[in-house]
Amino acid sequence: MKKRQGLSISWLYRRSAAPKAGFTLFELLIAIAIIGILSSIAVPVYMQYLDRAKVVVSISDLKAMVNELEVFKLEKDRLPVTLLEIGWVRNDPWGNPYQYLNFSTVKGKGNMRKDRFLVPINSDYDLYSMGKDGQSNPPLTVKVSQDDIIVANDGSYIGLAASF
Repeated sequence: MKKRQGLSISWLYRRSAAPKAGFTLFELLIAIAIIGILSSIAVPVYMQYLDRAKVVVSISDLKAMVNELEVFKLEKDRLPVTLLEIGWVRNDPWGNPYQYLNFSTVKGKGNMRKDRFLVPINSDYDLYSMGKDGQSNPPLTVKVSQDDIIVANDGSYIGLAASF
């Protein structure tokens, strides 16, 4: 082999043929872009899943409260004035207290939950969660009431107000 200024040509070939270590900037940018696209799809789906799970927990809580209210009514021949009388102190999954209104303690129909025909949806009491936004109005047709989880038809419907 020929030598040039003290370096052998074989040394030059070996150095250029050595494998590269690490990633190029372009490869890293492609990987980051793929991760970004996957997370932009996964995060909203996961958030919807969490919202649905909270609705299911709220429906379960309301069913338990309806059962406890019925037991209380059978034992004491009246409905409780507040949820504390049946021992319910938990908040809904969004951190707001469950709403309960005993109709025997109110005058008029102003605070009662009403359907689209403005007819009260229950005959003895209202029981509901104010939902994700934490706001509610008596008519279920109002936008802030659409995400509420309600007990309607005296306990035969428990679910989203928008589906009632």
